[in-house]
Amino acid sequence: MNRPHFITPDALEKRLGEEGLSIICNFMFMPGDKLDGRTEFNEDRIPGAVYFDLDEIADQSSPLPHMIASPQQFSREMGALGISENDLIIIYDGPGLFSSARIWWNLQIMGAKNVRILEGGYDRWISEDRPIDDKPFKKPPAKTFNAVFDADKVVNAGQMLDLINNRSATILDARSAPRFLGEVEEPRPGLRLGHMPGATSLPFSSLIENGTLIENDALKQILEPLLSEGKPVVTTCGSGVTAAVLALALISAGYELPALFDGSWSEWGDRSQEYPINKGE
Repeated sequence: MNRPHFITPDALEKRLGEEGLSIICNFMFMPGDKLDGRTEFNEDRIPGAVYFDLDEIADQSSPLPHMIASPQQFSREMGALGISENDLIIIYDGPGLFSSARIWWNLQIMGAKNVRILEGGYDRWISEDRPIDDKPFKKPPAKTFNAVFDADKVVNAGQMLDLINNRSATILDARSAPRFLGEVEEPRPGLRLGHMPGATSLPFSSLIENGTLIENDALKQILEPLLSEGKPVVTTCGSGVTAAVLALALISAGYELPALFDGSWSEWGDRSQEYPINKGE
């Protein structure tokens, strides 16, 4: 099976310590959780890994969570982590396919050439008794990262409103069905409930099995009926993280990398805004 955006634990373990290999870790927890990703990373990690903080390597001028950083900031932060755009970059999170997809997307639209996600994440790595480093973290030597930003793959709220009003895009929402329908509260307090007019519910969790995407043929069977010929695709979710899982699923199934609504529901559902919202089916 062709899985160019993933790497197995066996394949990664064989390459540990190679020149030009960069490993990125992110442990992301939902609002209200008491766990801290960087603390978890500092306790133990895959040997050679560095930590990518989605809320630090982000647009610090925005009140919204983990909005994409400028190319200049992204280049600076990646270089300081010892990562080049020409490296083989491996990303892992805890369960296998959650926040790792967002970092994969960040790197994709910033021009990194060879980025893969560890199948099964750190949970599988640990369960298979693979090597870990539990010594104090040492920052690697800096490198140069030259970001080439693909702005067409990032959609803002104004562009989203135009797409909705003109019915000119297929909008896929990665949140759970109850959140999409407006039947349950959002994890981030103070947001309105429901979904964008014309959006289609496609919970990201329905595309994942054993910490990685389901097979490419199965992905295509799910995705194909949802897509309209000639219409671009925009993915969205709660805060732009699991929307990247849908982007990864689309490109894995043979479609183009879609655009992603960076602010997602954190921006659209804000009570201070007047963006249109639907509830129910």
